[in-house]
Parts: sequence; structure tokens; C-alpha cells
Amino acid sequence: MPKGTNQKLKLYYLGRIMLEKTDEEHSLTMPQIKAYLEEYGVTADRKSLYDDLRALEVLGIEVTGEKNGRDFYYYVSNKQFEIAELKLLTDAIQSSKFITEKKSRELIKKLMTLASRYEAMQLQRQVVVQGRIKTMNESIYYIVDEIHRAISENRKIRFKYMQWSLDKTMVPRRKELYETSPWALTWDDENYYLIAYDSEMQMVKHYRVDKMQNIEITDDPRDGRDCFGKIDMAAYTRKSFGMYGGEDTRVKLRFNNDLVGVLIDRFGRDIPITPDKQPGWSQTSVDVTVSDLFFGWIFALGKDVQIISPEDVAARFEKELHDRLRLYDPE
Repeated sequence: MPKGTNQKLKLYYLGRIMLEKTDEEHSLTMPQIKAYLEEYGVTADRKSLYDDLRALEVLGIEVTGEKNGRDFYYYVSNKQFEIAELKLLTDAIQSSKFITEKKSRELIKKLMTLASRYEAMQLQRQVVVQGRIKTMNESIYYIVDEIHRAISENRKIRFKYMQWSLDKTMVPRRKELYETSPWALTWDDENYYLIAYDSEMQMVKHYRVDKMQNIEITDDPRDGRDCFGKIDMAAYTRKSFGMYGGEDTRVKLRFNNDLVGVLIDRFGRDIPITPDKQPGWSQTSVDVTVSDLFFGWIFALGKDVQIISPEDVAARFEKELHDRLRLYDPE
């Protein structure tokens, strides 16, 4: 049998054909596999293809053959990602505000290469990126990479921190560059945040990564190791609302029992829950960073939740409510 022009690439093309054209719902017969190989300029006899399909297992591509009637049908049965996992990743990319619309489409297109062409069509139907609120900072990936490098090299970083102006352009928040010690990155409220230590103010601060520009790694070692050594990052992000700074406080709340799921979703299953004097109500104590966003969260829950203590936090919330009312009834 004459050899095809791309015979040395036979195993590569065979793997590509099986990954792209088969899955648990779609399979190929041996004649179909041979025909697809010939489109790449590769010829093969049936016996050598059996050996090649087994050789694909060395590359992590497990091919299963099943008899149906008089023919055997072959398909890849253990792909690197299941279609459900790829759909989950696609949804995460689409819903991420910090990923630009352009980059979202690029990433989803790359995910499609990990699926068969039939599965890729399912992912394509999920792509609804246009019209969503997305960041406009195309360099965010390189910024994240630089932050990770600074963390691994134990170095401080400098950067411009931007904000929106009334003419809808991003402008520096101040003339001087920000300098800080990066310690962690976290995803909160659909945004990516840098959690860092400010040496000058000796406190932890947060920065929206999509608002950082011109990042550079300095030669100075990071500060704040003792501070971050005491922080439980999971607990820290639970008590922070929108990554806004504020005073850490243990707050006691009373709430209608219908809101128990809301409290658990926000603060976790470990929160203490005790019955309230009023039937159908309960109480809990949670650690929060008291800020305007925390009060906004309480306000959004309406009359079914109440701040009991500390008294100064409850009084501050009451004042905030009166201040809001005065906006609509200034007299």
C-alpha cells in the first residue's frame, strides 16, 4: 500500500479526528476513520489502526470500541473535560465582569477546542456575552500575572489606580503612583480584587484589578507578613461587603426565619442561630466589616431583619435611614 504524504503525522491526525469528531453520543466506524485520515494525506490499513488507537492511550486519549450490529463503533470516552465542566467554565467566563467581551469570546473559543464539534455547538449556543457589563481593561491578564509574580518573588508593586470621570473616561485617581505589598487576589461581587498591605498607613487595602494600570514590580520586599499571617482569607472575604474597608465588628441580628437561607449563603453554615422571643423569628451573631455596603445589604432585606447590637452600629444605621429620607423630604 503506498504511503500518504503525511504518514509521519498519522498518530497526531488520528488523535485529532477522534477528539474532534467523537464523544459518548457520536462515534466512527473503522472505514470512516480511514476516510478522515485520507483527507489529511494519511493512509492506513485496519490492523495498523487498531495498534494506533491503543497507542493513543499513552497520550491520554482513551478510545472505546462498541459493537452495534455488524460493525464496531469507536469514540473517545475519557476526554480531559466533560461537557458539563466546559459549560460551567463557559458560564463563569461569560458572567465575569473583569473579563472583557473580546477576551471572553477568545477564551470560550479555546474551550471549544477541548470538545468534539458536536459538544462545541452546545457551548456556542451558551455564548451570550454581548450586552453584558464588562471591563474595558484588555491588559487585565498581564496585570494579574505580574501580581502573581510579585507575590511569588516577595516584592512590592507600583501602579496607576484609575477612576471614571464624568466624560466617561478613565483617569488616574492621583498623580503619584500607588505602592503596596500584594498578598492575595480574590473574586467578590463579580469583580477581581487585590488584597494588599499599605506600609505607610499600616493597614490592609483592596484594589479593583481592572482599574490598575502600568503595574511594575519593585526591588523592595513586601511588608505586612505578620498581619496577613493572622488572616483567614475565607472568613475575611465573607465579612467584607464589596471589598469596602470598614471596622471589623461582631454584629447581632434578629431576622424572620424565611431569611435563614440568605444569612447562611452570606456567612456560611457555622453561624449560631437561636430562637427569638417573637415566634417565627431568630437571632444570630456574625463578624462583618461595617460599611455603607453592609448597611445597604441590611436595607435590601427590608423589615425582616434588624440590627440589635452593638448599639452604635444600630444607631449609625438609623441615622443613615434618616439621612436618606431627608433627600426626598428636605424640610
